[in-house]
Amino acid sequence: MPAYFIGLMSGTSLDGVDGVLVDLAGARLQVLASASQAFEPAFRAELLSLNTPGHNELHRAALAGNAIAAHYAEVVAALLVQVAAMGISTQDIRAIGAHGQTVRHQPQRRSETAAGAGYTLQLLNPSLLAELTAIDVVADLRSRDVAAGGQGAPLVPAFHRRVFGNPQAMMAVLNLGGIANLSVLPADPAAPVLGFDCGPGNALMDAWCLQHTGQAFDADGAWAACGQCVPELLARLLDEPYFSMPPPKSTGRDLFSLQWLQDKLKGFEAARPQDVQATLAELTCSPCIASVSSYAKNSAELIVCGGGAFNLHLIQRLQAGLPGCIVRSSDAHGLPALQVEAAAFAWLAQQAVNRQPGNLSAVTGAAGPRILGGIYPA
Repeated sequence: MPAYFIGLMSGTSLDGVDGVLVDLAGARLQVLASASQAFEPAFRAELLSLNTPGHNELHRAALAGNAIAAHYAEVVAALLVQVAAMGISTQDIRAIGAHGQTVRHQPQRRSETAAGAGYTLQLLNPSLLAELTAIDVVADLRSRDVAAGGQGAPLVPAFHRRVFGNPQAMMAVLNLGGIANLSVLPADPAAPVLGFDCGPGNALMDAWCLQHTGQAFDADGAWAACGQCVPELLARLLDEPYFSMPPPKSTGRDLFSLQWLQDKLKGFEAARPQDVQATLAELTCSPCIASVSSYAKNSAELIVCGGGAFNLHLIQRLQAGLPGCIVRSSDAHGLPALQVEAAAFAWLAQQAVNRQPGNLSAVTGAAGPRILGGIYPA
């Protein structure tokens, strides 16, 4: 029997919504349809603004959650149009796994009391999404892990093990979204999977590129490639304590924001913008290379997914730093780079519906396996 699920993801890059419709019934996941929708520049700016406290913030956040639900519903509709010829309709979809848009990620516990527990906040009105699509929605997928003392991120390593695990060899998977996160998949299926956020992925490069070129991202990394890394600036950026923290750990725009970058740039005002971009590319690659070298040194392959998989400059820098490891896109393993995270949230929806854990406590630091997400019936 087929097991149709939809996964929806809007990540830290704030570029839009990616969606997939998958069949999770067999041993090998099948992507039956994919769709995406970009955020309008004004809405993207509003989401970025909501990453920091501001005027009338709660009202604006609620409206943004409604708008994200509407965007998600449009992607769901596009997916259903694609599979209509296969005889798949709304009634056949078991559930939607919907990530929402992260605007705060503060998982660290500040005290032993419940009131001092960490939190993570993803904007979305899942009730509205269920109303608009007439499909059950699984949302708020990170909070239960945080409540159990975990980081709430990354959640994708368990899914990476399912689709990229290899009983013959250790595999490493690097998601280069707004934040870069690494999954280490041992060959032994009984060995624990490791995963954590390495540091910024595309977020700072995109913000700097938009500010200085008007482009939302550095296509192929061409602008960074024409610049020169500034070693002294890179050393200052890498001096951030996060990089020396051991896993489990996770991060986001709460730390690696444009304001963080501007503070670090004091004294480097004379640096050419393209040289800063080249330095930011090294800031993305250096912690990833160090993490693979430390935690996945026996891996023969680094599978790259997320928008950064299309940044030729980043891929070349990663390959130069990992000469004994093949660095290539997840496309080579049958799952396109921009579909991996959305597919992961479809799988997490299936786990929730089947009352199965979705987290790996060895990855997040949670007290144990937990069923993730709340279910919003159609």
